[in-house]
This record gives sequence, C-alpha cells and structure tokens, in this order.
Amino acid sequence: MADSQPHESSAAMTGMIFDIERFAVHDGPGIRTTVFLKGCPLRCAWCHNPESLAPAPVLVFTAPLCTGCGRCVAACAHGAQRIEEDRRAIDRARCQTCGACVEACGAGALEFAGHRTTAADVIEEVRRDLPFYRNSGGGMTLSGGEPLAQPAFAEALLRLARDHRIHTALDTSGFADWEILKRLADLSDLVLYDLKHMENARHVALTGVSNKRILANLRRLDRDGKPLWVRIPLIPGVNDSDENFRAFGGFLRDLKHVERVELLRYHRLAESKYERIGMPYALRGTPTPDMDFAQSRQRLLSEYGLPVGVMKLRL
Repeated sequence: MADSQPHESSAAMTGMIFDIERFAVHDGPGIRTTVFLKGCPLRCAWCHNPESLAPAPVLVFTAPLCTGCGRCVAACAHGAQRIEEDRRAIDRARCQTCGACVEACGAGALEFAGHRTTAADVIEEVRRDLPFYRNSGGGMTLSGGEPLAQPAFAEALLRLARDHRIHTALDTSGFADWEILKRLADLSDLVLYDLKHMENARHVALTGVSNKRILANLRRLDRDGKPLWVRIPLIPGVNDSDENFRAFGGFLRDLKHVERVELLRYHRLAESKYERIGMPYALRGTPTPDMDFAQSRQRLLSEYGLPVGVMKLRL
C-alpha cells in the first residue's frame, strides 16, 4: 500500500476526460465510479462513446434543444455555425472549438464533450462515493476512450486512488506498448480487457488496428498473474459466428487468471451520439441480439471451461 498522504505530483497532473459516471454497476465489482478519459487509437465500427475518440474536446449539438435564435452564428468568428434553409448546420472543418458558440447558446443545444482537469479534482469526486465502495466492494474504474492513451494522467489517478485505499480497475483494449500497459496494470487491482475479434484481418477492418499486440499483451498480463475480466461485445453479423466464438474460447482456455468473461450485448443507443457530433455511423440499424442468442454464445464459451455471463444492456 502506498503512503497515506497523496502524491503532490500526481495530484497536480492534468488530463482530458469527458464524463464521470457515479453508481456504475457494469464496470467491475460492486458500486463504482467510472472515469471516462478522452482519446482512443481504435476506431471500432460499433463504438458507443464516439465523443471519446478524439483527444481534444468535441462540439456536441442537440438539435431538439435549438430554438433557431442565431446567437451561435453571430458569435462564431470562423463561420462554422450557420442557418441554411431554416436549418441549423455546423461546418466542423471550420470549427476551432473556441467555445464562443457554446457561451452564446442560452438553450443548451451546444456543449463540449471533454474538458481538462486535475487528477486531484477527479479523485475528490470519486471519494464522494467511499461509503458505497466499502459496502459493495466497489471502487474506481478508468475507461474511455482508452485510458492507455493518457498514461501519465491514468497513472496519477491510479496512484491517488491507492493512496485513498480505493479499489481500482483498468478498462482497456490492450492496444499499447507493453511497458505502458504493465505500469498501469501494476497499479490496478483488476484489469477489464476487451476482445473484439480473433481473426486479425477482420479485426483490422472493424477497428483499424491489428489484434496481434492486443492478444500478446493479454497473454503477458496473465503470466504476470493479474486478475482479469475479459469483455466481448456481441454484435450481430460482425463477431457473433460460431467460428469466432470458438476461437475466443480456445484462446482464453489457455489463460490462468481470467476470473470472468462478460458478453456485452450490442445496442443502438449510441446512434444519436453520432448525429450530435456530426459523425457517420457504419452499423446504423443493426439489431440488438436477443437473449436466447446471447445465451447460445455463452454456452459455447462455457464448453471451454470459462466463467461466462451475459451482461444486461447498459442504458
């Protein structure tokens, strides 16, 4: 256990986050506070947090809240805000994320996803839930985005959490240099590790990166004896085949420290997020897999001796 007094250098460290979710029950054991960090090297076609991908703040426009007053147009010095044929439009190539339009909008239709903060301020909010952690076995989870994309900030948060004797979980894709992953995993009580697809070419097509480093890093974490919860998104027509799930099972069967495998049923709740930040969504219209099918994938993985559960939809 670290010193009882917080590290001053860790407390002053700054980073970019886009949300802190209190009373989270899907991101590790017990009741947790999940800190969502900005930035991710993957571009998963089904990403449920597209506002997390860019390392910088992203302008979010919620059309139903817009009154059409035009104050944002007048405030924008870069010509990014427009009203065309009685319809609001944003030229995101011109947007400098200066914040003038957000300040001018009295209706709350414009906001930023992402802001810079200190590790001390984050931990102060996390500590508000200490009684819930003690009673439920919960703690703090770092998620994203990809927390490994901000290693110094993630390390500062984990060290401060340790100083306050808060259980920590690192939710990661594992796509990073081993030295970074190991440093942060060593500071975490638990690693939540995402697996997307076992076939490398398909993984590249779906996420933009190879899975070779991801699989190698998972093996190394297992050899280090790190407690692991493996999380697999279940996406119809994308990664739900018998062949792919048998490949998952064969790979995970050889690991010694996988305490749990979670199947995360795909849902469509993120579609509106893409509209609000002006991004296309490749999987629009993809259905949520029904529970019977999800349980068939669970049974298939269970044939390999894996402790598998199907998570309820995260709403």
